[in-house]
Amino acid sequence: MLQAFFVGRALAAAVGERAEHLVSDGLSQLGKFDAEQRENLRQFTEEVMVRAEQEKAAAGADYTTGMPAGAPTAAEDLQATIDNLRAEVAQARAAIQQYRQDA
Repeated sequence: MLQAFFVGRALAAAVGERAEHLVSDGLSQLGKFDAEQRENLRQFTEEVMVRAEQEKAAAGADYTTGMPAGAPTAAEDLQATIDNLRAEVAQARAAIQQYRQDA
């Protein structure tokens, strides 16, 4: 009877140590994954911003207004700009969603 008590006690201690090890390894892997995903998102954001600046420079955009130099400011042109921005946001969302699915 005494032998069973000590065996049970040793078993419980060993199981506890294993569980603690598994949990700490799992949390470590989760932390590593989170850090990698944050870095990937930071790089992706940086790449998007660089491309946006390049396209803005290529289009000859005026940095004070954000509109192309010499462009009329009629309501139709404003609506067209809004529509283009919405399309770009939709493309960016689709790219992010595809990236998340691939990751």
